[in-house]
Amino acid sequence: MVIPVYTGSATLREVVGELSRFYVVNSSPNGSQFKICEVILVDDCGEDDSDRVISELAASDDRVMPVWLSKNFGQHAATIAGMASTSSEWVVTMDEDGQHDPASIGALLDTALANKCPLVYGREVSREPHGTFRNFMSKSVKKLVLPTLIGSKSIRYFSSFRLMTGEVARVVGAFANQGAYLDIALSWIVRSTLTCNVVSRNELRSTSGYTTRKLIEHFVRLVLSSGTRPLRLITAVGVTSLFAGLSGAFIVVIGKYIAVYSSNGWASLFSLVLIIGGLILFALGIIAEYLGVLVRRAVGVPLYVVGNDPHLGPLRQQ
Repeated sequence: MVIPVYTGSATLREVVGELSRFYVVNSSPNGSQFKICEVILVDDCGEDDSDRVISELAASDDRVMPVWLSKNFGQHAATIAGMASTSSEWVVTMDEDGQHDPASIGALLDTALANKCPLVYGREVSREPHGTFRNFMSKSVKKLVLPTLIGSKSIRYFSSFRLMTGEVARVVGAFANQGAYLDIALSWIVRSTLTCNVVSRNELRSTSGYTTRKLIEHFVRLVLSSGTRPLRLITAVGVTSLFAGLSGAFIVVIGKYIAVYSSNGWASLFSLVLIIGGLILFALGIIAEYLGVLVRRAVGVPLYVVGNDPHLGPLRQQ
């Protein structure tokens, strides 16, 4: 269990208390046996006294393992740091605010085992406890941006409530660099992901830890770390403009010398603008592809990842 902590002083005790009932062996809805062996709380240097609460929980609970970051690095970096510190066959990530119900872990595990899927996301079936605008933007990003701009075949939905194999968690924790968006980094090494319906609860605290500015920064990092598909849109627009300009120029020439219609020059000028603009955009697209190579290297996209035998690892039928 990995929980990034930023402003969790008012919620952590209750969240960890809920997790404690899974310290003993529990059965999932399909009969799989599981228990929580470690609860990793990653202190992301928040504005409250979460560090004191983490210390007290670690002192009173042997399963609580603190990870102390030197400064505030953000939720995704804190989650990745916690993932790199795990040692279990399965890893679950969840928020500090109590929105995610630990009772859903069994259902996530059943979904993973039934489909031999190394990464399962919890999909909220109830209305997410946020503002209307934030809910709309979140759903729009997941339904429109993921399949169009990002174009990932292995990830179509994501949330901070995730279950993954320990192998996936620790590999991502080892190679993801600054600027990497966690769920995009996960899509680099898993062949498929699934979702499992879970009930989303109201947060235990009154206000969300995310401001509008942080949410915008979150989205920008999502797009920048997603790969070169947004850059290729520039090339596609350039090629389209170039062919449109050439077609327009051809029509102008045919009309001038065969159809013999008079032209005041705007058609030829417009075609020339399309041709020159298309060439410029096409050149920018080529440059963007080179930048994409540098971006992939900067955020840590691996050339390959060697995994375990799926018949012997955590995805084996229990």
